[in-house]
Amino acid sequence: MAITANKGILLESGTNELEIIELYVDEDGGNGGNGGYRGYYGVNVAKVVEIISLPAQIHKPPNAANFVAGVFNHRDKVIILVDLAIWLGKERSQEKPPIVIITEFNQVTSAFLVSGVTRIHRTSWANIKPLDVYLQRFSEAITGMILLENKTVLMLDLERIISELDPRLAVPKLPEGRNEAAASEALTTAMKYPLKVLHADDSGMIRRATKQLLEEEKEFIVTSVVDGREAWTYLEDLKKKAVTENKPVTDFLDVVISDIEMPEMDGYHLCQKIKSDSDLIILPVILFSSLITDKLRHKGESVGADCQLAKPSPAELVSILKEIVARRMTQ
Repeated sequence: MAITANKGILLESGTNELEIIELYVDEDGGNGGNGGYRGYYGVNVAKVVEIISLPAQIHKPPNAANFVAGVFNHRDKVIILVDLAIWLGKERSQEKPPIVIITEFNQVTSAFLVSGVTRIHRTSWANIKPLDVYLQRFSEAITGMILLENKTVLMLDLERIISELDPRLAVPKLPEGRNEAAASEALTTAMKYPLKVLHADDSGMIRRATKQLLEEEKEFIVTSVVDGREAWTYLEDLKKKAVTENKPVTDFLDVVISDIEMPEMDGYHLCQKIKSDSDLIILPVILFSSLITDKLRHKGESVGADCQLAKPSPAELVSILKEIVARRMTQ
């Protein structure tokens, strides 16, 4: 029987809260205490569609990556099933049947094979701690960690898994001869290049790809930070600098791009703080996240986001950045 996950609709945007579904992977034939090891991992409930039993019919495509268990048909959709243990470099226990978590993000429906699920926790992003620089070198599969009921739960970077299935699902380069005709004529006036961008994202892969994408044409200068807390600290320092030099904050920064899911402070809370600050409210904020869907768009609207863009959308990101800065300059 399929279990539909709670979509967290009671969580008020901007509170820095989230719901985590806690899953686990049993290794080496153990069952969490019988000679094996049980690793606990967390996924934002907002990404989860269903939790189901292992489908009876799974087909392995030719030349598929080793961590792809196969594909299966579910509700008239063909879904790729990723064996999370193999992707993490683990050997999953075969002592009991695994279960499947179906997710939806990056405009893609996918599924993950795990040993089991414990429960859903409601918590704050402030309780999720980013990995230190040393640990980041060893695992870009993990974006942070949290202590839940005396267990260390590692937050999974599902976007990285999907990008390994298809690099175009990360932040791909713009195609040759790209067409940005959708940009307003206002772009031809009052625009001062390079545009200065603050980008907050807990994924090192996304930060690097976005910075490369925006800076390769010399039209943007990107400052990258790992989460909303670091972005807010940067903005507070910028405010002090603007006051000291008696200049508007927009002389130092044109636009903020923020992911939504980040340790310490999420993108909704960051956006709300910017839009509640009399000095920073003028800065446009773009929420650039795998969680931008029609069902969740109201959350960004409620905290005053100027634009919400689903990953991966490189051409749209470049065009919208220019549009949104031009709009601010003409106000």
